[in-house]
Amino acid sequence: MSSVVERVQDVVQPIVDSHHFELVDIEFVKEGKSWYLRVYIDKPAGITLEDCAMISEEISETLDSIDPDPIPQAYYLEVSSPGAERPLKKEADYQRALNSYVHISLYQAVAGAKIYEGTLTAVTPDELTLSVKVKTRRKEFTFARQQIAQARLAIEF
Repeated sequence: MSSVVERVQDVVQPIVDSHHFELVDIEFVKEGKSWYLRVYIDKPAGITLEDCAMISEEISETLDSIDPDPIPQAYYLEVSSPGAERPLKKEADYQRALNSYVHISLYQAVAGAKIYEGTLTAVTPDELTLSVKVKTRRKEFTFARQQIAQARLAIEF
């Protein structure tokens, strides 16, 4: 379904940019019997419900006007904020998350674990470094970007 996401991104990006919002992510997924096109947007002051409704209307009108239809099957369009646990995908996301609490999922276990949560203390093009609380002290872990399956902001409890 990545080809659908790519086609839709070419349509959605100019709409989001025209309002000076950030396009965080696009997903096209099947859940049960239904397909969902999810568009996540953000802005420095945070996205409002009105912002989501406005962008949703513009995306819907634009996608409906394209021939041939970039999404031939029926689907639900959802436009929303990425939320408090926003995914980290672009380099700017990682830079913005520096010194923030993050959740990292790895493809393969490192030191016996595939999931780490801690403070993102360093970002390079090849690696991320987390300061993780292990029992009563902090330990630094450095992960190659190729090891990381998913990264997102997290809420520290």
